[in-house]
Amino acid sequence: MIEVELKGYADEDVFERVRERFELIRREYQEDKYFAHPCRDFSETDEALRIRRRKFDGHFEVFLTYKGPKIDPTSKTRQEVEVQIENPKGHECILTSLGFRPVFTVSKVREKYYYDRGIIIALDEVENLGKFVEMEKLVEDGEEVESTVEELREVLKSLGVERFERRSYLELLLGGKD
Repeated sequence: MIEVELKGYADEDVFERVRERFELIRREYQEDKYFAHPCRDFSETDEALRIRRRKFDGHFEVFLTYKGPKIDPTSKTRQEVEVQIENPKGHECILTSLGFRPVFTVSKVREKYYYDRGIIIALDEVENLGKFVEMEKLVEDGEEVESTVEELREVLKSLGVERFERRSYLELLLGGKD
């Protein structure tokens, strides 16, 4: 699957427009621990490997996620492979035993809203970074990417987003270039 994702800078007005127009799915606390590969530089290959802990409504879920290089010049569209894990400490131990090392943790509060079938709007308050709004949709193949990016861009513009960001929260926090 390919995750088509578009992110923009937000303020309280954008947050309020989303809250007024769309149905809240849930509010989550997310903690993403990113890992460096022992033999290649993910900042050079534009990949990411993380363990995400999600807490919501008294529940706790953990996922191991690989994100491939971005495949669209204006969005954060990329291959994403995500699996739920039951033993995060065990998975982290396996990764570190294989030479992966933790490099940074990104913490945020995310409100997820239903936009349309298969399309989610997320309001993110990222620790030490600020407010953002993201839209994402999973597509089967690359032929759907361009039209999906444009669809998401138009929705975000209608919500008041004026400035878009292609870099990940990790890249922004580490001061990476676009």
